[in-house]
Amino acid sequence: MIHFVGAGPGAVDLITVRGMELIKSADVIIYAGSLVNPELLGYARKEAEVYNSAHMTLEEVCEVMKSAEAQGRQVVRLHTGDASIYGAVREQMDYLDSLCIPYDSCPGVSACFGAAAGLNLEYTLPGVTQTLIITRLEGRTPVPEAERLDTLASHGASMAVYLSAGMLAELSAQLIRGGYSPDTPAALVYKASWPEEKQLLCTVKTLAETGERHGITKTAVVLVGDAVAHTDYKRSMLYDPAYSTGFRKAQTEGKA
Repeated sequence: MIHFVGAGPGAVDLITVRGMELIKSADVIIYAGSLVNPELLGYARKEAEVYNSAHMTLEEVCEVMKSAEAQGRQVVRLHTGDASIYGAVREQMDYLDSLCIPYDSCPGVSACFGAAAGLNLEYTLPGVTQTLIITRLEGRTPVPEAERLDTLASHGASMAVYLSAGMLAELSAQLIRGGYSPDTPAALVYKASWPEEKQLLCTVKTLAETGERHGITKTAVVLVGDAVAHTDYKRSMLYDPAYSTGFRKAQTEGKA
């Protein structure tokens, strides 16, 4: 059995309990060493075989999984954050499907949620936005034309931009071209939840300047939108005394 496990954003205690238990029971662990905190391997058994996929091709990773399955061994494929976001897992799953090798997935905390927690941020503030867009700038991996950043920016929603810390000037330009004001609040969060995390508040127009000043060119997520500043929002109706829910009735005016 192959278990695809989301390692979380970095902090060792931000992996799910299920993910931790899967690591503890694994015979073979293939981890994304370029991004996954190696301290997570401390959960592994001493006799477990460990492979760093940063030094491997897709074919080499798949061969390890195929060999382990043939021997009846449990495999954990450990990806950073949540494997469903920029995890390159579908191609691995299709390979396993072709060999009728069973697999499952264990979710993880993605970097944008680790970053939000560090900033005590709510992406979906009433009266500000009710949408979070997770996206990236085009690099070696192309982005569909309809999903260009300047097109997505036209919504004015909260946005978490991955894999773009090395292109902050272009990121800023596309955000402004798409409709965000240059003074729109932004945050550059480096290695969210790691001990060396940096939380840098800025604006859309000062993203590149901020990144250059602090030497950040990778391993960072960019958060954009008025929710970053968390001002001028409306109170949630869910907890309004005048609002009835399935669990309580609205209170009449003047009563506690």
